[in-house]
Amino acid sequence: MELLKYPIGKFTAVENRTEEARQESLQIMKQLAAELRDAVAPLTAEQLDTPYRPGGWTVSQVVHHLADTGMYAYLRFKRGLTEEAPQVPSYRQDLWAEQSDYRDEPAASSLQLVELLNRRFATLLASLKPADYERVFVSGGLGTMTLDAAVQRYIWHSRHHLAQITSLIRRNGW
Repeated sequence: MELLKYPIGKFTAVENRTEEARQESLQIMKQLAAELRDAVAPLTAEQLDTPYRPGGWTVSQVVHHLADTGMYAYLRFKRGLTEEAPQVPSYRQDLWAEQSDYRDEPAASSLQLVELLNRRFATLLASLKPADYERVFVSGGLGTMTLDAAVQRYIWHSRHHLAQITSLIRRNGW
């Protein structure tokens, strides 16, 4: 069950990253939405409504979750960039996943949102100076986090959920 829940392992930030590593993150950020779209595009409505693991969210819920957490991560990042160690609240992801927009809105709308959001995020990252990455925000759920760690976490989170989806696809032979 742990492998189904965390197919790429749990998040660990790399400290003291080089400019090359940050540029690699920028390139990954630019590709994440396309990877997600490619994974879910061939799926039927029934497949999109399939949980990625027993007791887990459906593929559609995961896609909507990625849009919501992407927006949230972007706003936390911008606050960390423009304010001194801002306090950012956490939110109830489990309850967000039960709302009507997750159930009634097609996954395609969240794919578009992720695509545009990641494009903006990448544009912002391309303009940062090394010192910007050392700025911090304080999350109610994650504690104090540098912007460098926040970028890494965002990429891990996206790949984590993408791996849950692709693992389901492989297991079911879709």
